[in-house]
Amino acid sequence: MSWLQKLYQTYDAGVLLDLPLEQQLMPISHTPQNAHINIVLDAEGNFRRASVLEKTQIVLPATESSASRSSGEAPHGLADKIQYVAKDYAGFGGKKKAYFESYRQQLNAWCESPYAHPKVQAVYRYIEKGTVVADLIAQQILFAETNAQGVPELLERWQFDDAPPALFKVLPKEKGILDQGAALVCWSVEIPGNSPSETWKDPSIQACWIRFDTANSIEKSLCYATGVEQVLSNNHPAKIRHSGDKAKLISSNDSSGYTYRGRFLDETQACGIGFEVSQKAHNALRWLVNRQGFRNGDQVYVAWAVSGAQVPQPLADSGMANDSDDFDLEEVAEPVIINVQVDHGRNLGQAYARKLSQYMAGYAAKISHNEQITVMGIDSATPGRMSIIYYRELLRDEFFQRLQAWHTQFAWRQRHNKDLPVDNDKKTKSQVIWPICAPLPRDIAVAAHGENLDDALKKKVLERLLPCIIDEAPIPRDLMELCLRKVSNRVAYPSDKHWLWEKNLGIACALIKGYYQRHPDTQLRRDYAMALEENCPDRDYLFGRLLAVADYIEEIAQGVGGEKRPTTAARLMQRFADRPFETWRTIELSLQPYMQRLQVSRAGFLTNRNKDIDRILALFQHDDFTRNAALSGEFLLGYHCQRHHYKHKPESNPASAEGHDANLESGE
Repeated sequence: MSWLQKLYQTYDAGVLLDLPLEQQLMPISHTPQNAHINIVLDAEGNFRRASVLEKTQIVLPATESSASRSSGEAPHGLADKIQYVAKDYAGFGGKKKAYFESYRQQLNAWCESPYAHPKVQAVYRYIEKGTVVADLIAQQILFAETNAQGVPELLERWQFDDAPPALFKVLPKEKGILDQGAALVCWSVEIPGNSPSETWKDPSIQACWIRFDTANSIEKSLCYATGVEQVLSNNHPAKIRHSGDKAKLISSNDSSGYTYRGRFLDETQACGIGFEVSQKAHNALRWLVNRQGFRNGDQVYVAWAVSGAQVPQPLADSGMANDSDDFDLEEVAEPVIINVQVDHGRNLGQAYARKLSQYMAGYAAKISHNEQITVMGIDSATPGRMSIIYYRELLRDEFFQRLQAWHTQFAWRQRHNKDLPVDNDKKTKSQVIWPICAPLPRDIAVAAHGENLDDALKKKVLERLLPCIIDEAPIPRDLMELCLRKVSNRVAYPSDKHWLWEKNLGIACALIKGYYQRHPDTQLRRDYAMALEENCPDRDYLFGRLLAVADYIEEIAQGVGGEKRPTTAARLMQRFADRPFETWRTIELSLQPYMQRLQVSRAGFLTNRNKDIDRILALFQHDDFTRNAALSGEFLLGYHCQRHHYKHKPESNPASAEGHDANLESGE
């Protein structure tokens, strides 16, 4: 019950925050719903006008049963569907069963209680007249036609030449057929000096309904979440992820099966949760998901502090600026992304770690040192049942330390597009940058399994990656090797997907670097620099550097000859990873025609590249070069560092052949 306690405490803290109306926590005994029609009345309950609402979600009064209804009769407190609020619904050929009487009785009980409200009484006086559908047809909100028996019937589809009316555009359809009786009606009551007229925005109506809804519950029992005697909840709320979400975290309606029978006499013995606790906890979770949750289809992850203070989301990009309007960016350092095109020295990792530390400290400054941060993941296997797939409670310093460890140990140059400011009449332009940051988990899933991976596989990858971020678990080796094999097979990427190969190359290098920093065998752990290690004697790293040099020589030679096609190094990259010595001989022989071309026009460039090859070969130890054993992922680190070193190397003499086309390849 720990998660319920945390969410319950979060609700009490969240209602004290100074937030805009649309960002505030939803009151208890209410539920979110998409409204379609707004009927405006006067203080006496006389019809004035009506309009269609497009994509409007409101918070409406609801009973415990109606808030979680999926079928059957359970009227909401005030706003509801046509089949509930319209006495004349059946008279216009309504296809579904009319539930007006139960709606009228409940509304009448509210109006006769000590918690009545004048606007609610105006609505009751109007629905008693029984002209809701007739008035809406007269206003051309609803549409009906006379059948063969001379009885008007609500239309189920629009079969006329002119454009369909507004309501037909917003109502859900099934095989082209819609039900106008499913349109949800909300009320506005215009009383001079009493605003707002919209009943769903009036806090006094919300307060009156809460008192009325809770006044009828007198039987109390033990709440397992708080440990005190209070009224228990029988139907726990749904609609956690969106207004159409029917999945529940707590459900005990299986009285005939063996969900709890055999151990307990009734559902309250199995799980007794107070009504107020359940309402507040679910409302808080709904608020957190909409405010700061990370969504992956039906799978949602959210991290929060009980106080309501902003915390970085574990699965989000560390370099993304906070999008909250009231977040004081002066207390938070610059975004974590560092423009590595400015500084290419060996202190890149230190500079990034320093920036990251400042960034995390900015968040931590708003949270007390003894406050806990909760990380929670939810998903639904079926439409009606939801489960908690991940849950952790961590102290402030522990949470930020683990998050910082992920973004530091898995930091590498990543390919990103940066939007550039343009005039209004011009197309959007973007610039390719190579900032240092950890790859996004969703990008890791794509790099490992391809662009066409399904949602189920993406969910599994995120489930496996979250413990690596929050629990500092080692990265799964199979995930790292999948990325390695995908990137090594460079010819599998079409020419128009070269950007994707570059992006996946950065992701694979980040996973390889992080894997060796968290290697299960502590003796094999090491930290790779993000700059080129020119004196590194490791065999795999050196072979990666050799491949990058050969790739660069042929690339420049093709540019001199006006050609553009995959280099031999690119085409044989996967074979090179499996049999490096044998494949290097093939690549070296294929370079001869290109070297001859460069000897004429770029002699200085060729001389320097041959010197690079000689220096790399001199670093091989004993028979490391002639061994044909397969390369580990370390060769990608050497390849990427050497490649990036060439593309962004500062040249002392730009006019020299050595400095020719240092940024030849687009996107770097």
